Amino acid sequence: MQGYYVKLDSFEGPLDLLLHLINQYEIDIYDIPVAVITEQYMQYIHTMKQLELNIASEYLVMAATLVEIKSQMLLPKPELPEETEEYMEDPREELMQRLIEYRKYKEAAVQLKQKEQEANQIYTRPPIQLEEGITSPPTVVQGETSIYDMLSALRKMFERKKWDAPLETKIERNEISINERMEEVLKTLHATQGGILFDHLFTVYSRSHIVVTFIAILELMKKNKVYCKQEKQLAELYVFSMEE
Repeated sequence: MQGYYVKLDSFEGPLDLLLHLINQYEIDIYDIPVAVITEQYMQYIHTMKQLELNIASEYLVMAATLVEIKSQMLLPKPELPEETEEYMEDPREELMQRLIEYRKYKEAAVQLKQKEQEANQIYTRPPIQLEEGITSPPTVVQGETSIYDMLSALRKMFERKKWDAPLETKIERNEISINERMEEVLKTLHATQGGILFDHLFTVYSRSHIVVTFIAILELMKKNKVYCKQEKQLAELYVFSMEE
């Protein structure tokens, strides 16, 4: 029987994932430990494959590139005569330049988005007499958790619950829809004070339930009904209702 394949638009590309890892592990972008990055990158790819998410080919190309760079780094370097000025090219050079350029564009995009949001808050109208005592409602600040943080939390959940065996792929007739799962997640959050641990929303050991729950959380985040938050990098992930 065919697996439960899902395409997600939330992934921005392999460079985005690599930059996420570099920030998460506070790695110097000019001196990337390829072995560490490759291992972490492949763990994300493995988690995506476990869920049978439709991984774009560019992610797999980057995986092959990382493995190739790692192999080159492991090869013994030829000894050059001391008087020679020949430059030994670093196998990481091209990847490093791509990441630096990508980071520049991403930072510029964030700044432009902030300016757009600020511009959208500016309205003009004739002056009026404001009543005293009017206060603005508090601004709800969403978490800055990315889809990669959520995938990382999912992978850790698999490890903690020893869900190493192949996930059940049989699709039952009464399989729950994403909209129904969204409603269930909201009910669970409304019944829980102070948010709920990400793991606790995954209660059934089946691929369809895990994928539907994962997508339901993403959809609720997109609709500004829930947000995910970590106290610090690599900490436990919690899901909160925006109404709290």
